[in-house]
Amino acid sequence: MKLLLHACCGPCSCYTTQQLTEEGFEPTLFFFNPNIHPYQEQLRRRDGLRQLAEVRGLPLVEEPGYELEEFLAQVAAEPAQRCAKCYRIRLARTAAKAKELGFERFGTTLLISPYQNRELLIATGRELAQGFGLQFHDADFRPGFRQSQAMAKELGLYRQGYCGCVYSEKDRYYKG
Repeated sequence: MKLLLHACCGPCSCYTTQQLTEEGFEPTLFFFNPNIHPYQEQLRRRDGLRQLAEVRGLPLVEEPGYELEEFLAQVAAEPAQRCAKCYRIRLARTAAKAKELGFERFGTTLLISPYQNRELLIATGRELAQGFGLQFHDADFRPGFRQSQAMAKELGLYRQGYCGCVYSEKDRYYKG
């Protein structure tokens, strides 16, 4: 079964793609992450995903451009709702791309992170899937989170310390 897998980075994709393959899926990675800031961070994560795709022999679709302004325009007015809006932005583009490319299902590597809101991700994914006439793959990859990080380290993939958005970066560094 073919699946378009929204991928935020290489480390989150290591275990996720392995698990999906073991379950009989044929994942195609999809990189669309306008939330990632600064641009150099975007490039490091994209390059890490490219590296993983090459090592694993996985197809990778990259959405061109860097839509930071559009992302900020949607989340800046309500920073407390930024994660919900961010999930919707990225999963909506993934669902649209899945439909465009003829996939019947899509998913996201965000479901591996114990730091993400799993219930909100699933609700958003299912809602979008219904609207696009697709299926959302909502497997719980969280048990493989540490293993995925170890795999990434072994492969020499860039491993980041925050989700990617400017708000998360602020939370990480600003102690005011």
